[in-house]
Amino acid sequence: MTDMSVLDQVEQSLHIPVLDGLQAQGDLIVIPVPGEIDQTGARHVPPEGVELLRGGAGGNTHLLVAEPGTCRWTPRRPHWQDLGAFTASAPVYLLHPEHGALGCAPGTYVVRRQREHERGGSRLVAD
Repeated sequence: MTDMSVLDQVEQSLHIPVLDGLQAQGDLIVIPVPGEIDQTGARHVPPEGVELLRGGAGGNTHLLVAEPGTCRWTPRRPHWQDLGAFTASAPVYLLHPEHGALGCAPGTYVVRRQREHERGGSRLVAD
């Protein structure tokens, strides 16, 4: 499914800060959500992680990883700006071979494609 080679490049002693606020990783933004959200269709994040977004033309993948049983991912329609949401009971990580890793504290978050505003409108950020 998803190539986990990025994990092979990360030293075990590497410290990834775990934050509970707004974070960005390339063309993704991770937004904390207070309270509960609709998690219809949620599934536990498997050991190999969940591919959130792959760059165009087979580009690098944004990968959500978590310890077994600690995170539930709810996908949204892929053409929407919101890619999905996750609820974590322990720290989880978003990995990307070029942008590095983000650590998210326990809580609920929406994962969204970032938009750039330009003359005449806006467009999704392309990574």
